[in-house]
Amino acid sequence: MKSLTKITLIIALIFTGVVSSAMAQRTIEMVGMDNMKFSVTTIEATPGEEITIKLTTKSQIPKQAMAHNVVVIDKDADVDEVAQASMRARDNDYIAPEYEDEIIAATGLAGGGETVEVTFTVPEETGDYQYICSFPGHYSAGMKGILKVRE
Repeated sequence: MKSLTKITLIIALIFTGVVSSAMAQRTIEMVGMDNMKFSVTTIEATPGEEITIKLTTKSQIPKQAMAHNVVVIDKDADVDEVAQASMRARDNDYIAPEYEDEIIAATGLAGGGETVEVTFTVPEETGDYQYICSFPGHYSAGMKGILKVRE
């Protein structure tokens, strides 16, 4: 009975806004693999929700030849342009500095056995936002997904 009371209290606190959004935040765990695919290709979220994307890379290939990241791109941005420019931005973890204002969130690079994560607030505007791996060649090989923001 004590645990039921505790759960009821937590739910009441969430609805009254006493509990911070960090406590109610969701974590999406995904894996990046040598086949240049994410294990999660669709994420559904609500406007203003706080989420964490946690990416683990499973690979036996050295990091300098096979690493992954997750880059969430604004829905109005040209994803192909961002990806092409980012492939040349080795010194900036393959995030093109000239496109940083079109990037909503990005993890660092994760080599085999490593995990990286990013926490961000989902855009208020509904729609589909692409996320990609910006490591050279990965986006063009199909390493991408969609963040679907719906009411």
